[in-house]
Amino acid sequence: MEIRSGDEKTFRHVYDENFSVMMKIAYHITYNTDVAEDICQDAFIRFYDKNMYFPSADDAKFWLIRVTKNLAINHVKRKAREAASIEKIKKAPVSGNPFSDGASELLLHESRQAVRKAVAELPEIFRTVIVLREYGELDYKQIAKVLNISESNVKVRVHRARKELEVLLSREDVDVS
Repeated sequence: MEIRSGDEKTFRHVYDENFSVMMKIAYHITYNTDVAEDICQDAFIRFYDKNMYFPSADDAKFWLIRVTKNLAINHVKRKAREAASIEKIKKAPVSGNPFSDGASELLLHESRQAVRKAVAELPEIFRTVIVLREYGELDYKQIAKVLNISESNVKVRVHRARKELEVLLSREDVDVS
């Protein structure tokens, strides 16, 4: 099925088919639902405004995922720069989260935070494949298309990313099972 991004009927079809995957990817890069929604909206606006031709629905999907991923990464980088600037001005440490709704919830919350922190510490090439694989639920072939790399390269990056996460999480002494 050929896709013309400016056509309202095909746009609606592409939107319905891909919004949830794009939201998962944007959320797991930014960890903010509102920001993820804004990023997805921006990606779809760009998709519609460019009135591009795609030979298949998958090509349109992969283009949208690439744009979403890039917008989310740019947002995170911008927020990191802003935070660094604020910290320079304040020169004060950030206070901890006073969450105490029970021991198990606290442990779960801390584990999730540790995993998020570890994923954020990964080099971008590893972080990207982990987010696309684990949160975007894309298979290796789809990730290869999104990143324009070989499927075997995706497998290698995923393997190395998982090994690096194990090392990072073992330093945190976190149980993520």
